[in-house]
Amino acid sequence: MKNVTLAIDEELLGKARALAERRKTSLNAMVRALLAHEVEQEDRIAWARSGLRRLLDESTLDMGPDWRWNRQDAYAEREDRLLPRHERPDLRGAGESER
Repeated sequence: MKNVTLAIDEELLGKARALAERRKTSLNAMVRALLAHEVEQEDRIAWARSGLRRLLDESTLDMGPDWRWNRQDAYAEREDRLLPRHERPDLRGAGESER
C-alpha cells in the first residue's frame, strides 16, 4: 500500500478521530472504506450508463426526429390517480396518535 498525505481541517480531524474511536476502527481504515465506496459507486454509475447506451443503440423503436420525452406526457394517463399531498387520505393514522 502507498502512503498518502492529506491536509484536513483540525476540527474535522478531531471529529473524525472521535468517530473512528467510537466505531472501534482507525481513521486510516475509515478513509480507505470511504474512498472504496466512492470508487465503487462511480463504477456502478458507469456500468448503468453503458447498459442504457447499449439498450438505446440496440432498440428498434423509432419515435421520430422531433419526439422529446416530458414529464406531463409520462404522467398523462395517471393524472386521475395522482393526488396532491393535501388531498391524500391519512394512511398512517396520524390522527389516532393524538388521542
